[in-house]
Amino acid sequence: MKNINYDMLASELDAIKMDTLGKVGQQDADYIRSVVRKQRVCEWSGRILLMLGFIQPLLWVAGVLLLALAKILDNMEIGHNVMHGQYDWMNDKQLNSQHYEWDIACDGQSWHRVHNFEHHTYTNIIGKDRDFGYGLLRLSDDFKWRFKNVWQFFTYINLSVLFQWGVSYHELAAERVFIGKKKENREGLVSHSTLKHRFFSKGARQLIKDYAIFPLLAGPLFLWVLAGNLVANLIRNLWTSTIIFCGHFTEETQTFKQEDCVNETQGQWYYRQVLGSSNIKGSHWFHVLTGHLSCQIEHHLFPDMPSSRYQEVAPQVQAVLKKHGIDYHTGSFFKQYTSVLKRIIRYSFK
Repeated sequence: MKNINYDMLASELDAIKMDTLGKVGQQDADYIRSVVRKQRVCEWSGRILLMLGFIQPLLWVAGVLLLALAKILDNMEIGHNVMHGQYDWMNDKQLNSQHYEWDIACDGQSWHRVHNFEHHTYTNIIGKDRDFGYGLLRLSDDFKWRFKNVWQFFTYINLSVLFQWGVSYHELAAERVFIGKKKENREGLVSHSTLKHRFFSKGARQLIKDYAIFPLLAGPLFLWVLAGNLVANLIRNLWTSTIIFCGHFTEETQTFKQEDCVNETQGQWYYRQVLGSSNIKGSHWFHVLTGHLSCQIEHHLFPDMPSSRYQEVAPQVQAVLKKHGIDYHTGSFFKQYTSVLKRIIRYSFK
């Protein structure tokens, strides 16, 4: 790793973290509860408007957009952050990381294992962080080129369209539950039978809720509601996948070898988190809709800090990194997304 005073880096970033966490309180509780209220209003308004689409098609369009917004808020600003334990201090069971279950096909416990622990602990360490490329995309020279990589741009499009199912299946694919030979000397944390049970049960609940219960409740408007739920889920999938890719797979983000991270200090861990992440510039509501994952660097440094605090600490983090000569990757949405697409296409070929 780069010649940096990692102890000083850790001390300065720790100070930012402790100072900010010391301010966390009623303001943060009020914020997340207000987001939850807005999410519920959007969801039920959207579902009602879907059934009024026969009166005026624009009402159906509004219903789709509101339902998609509700799903985005649930997955990004609420679910993802709640499951990181950002609001466990509130002692509110509905906002507790161990009890929250989000409106997405991915089982919450699987997300805890693969994302919260594995990805955030071993960020971009090849062979340890299975989120890097999701086992589908070649995004660095660390992986041998295969002929299937030629069409990986289309693989990426398919993954984005079906993103909630890709995330849901991710752990099962990595553990070779259905397809592929299990890797030697690798023992999963959960049995294959448990993984399959939770995958199918959570997926079935989502399918029944969106494509059976609510459409059936609409009676003769079954198809209107069915189509509305389908489009809302598509919008959510495309948005969440795009934001996540912009935070992890721009051309600037780096990968690391396992041997380089042995006996890693806190400062070196911070350094790796920064170089493995990218931010996206935007307005207040843009940050909310991304679940503040537009501040991916701050999120990877302080995953259990309430996300609404990331904008507050970002200038402080940037100043510390500049002092130590560490790059701070950020840019507009267009710049970052273009960079992601370039990386996907670049590594499609040898």
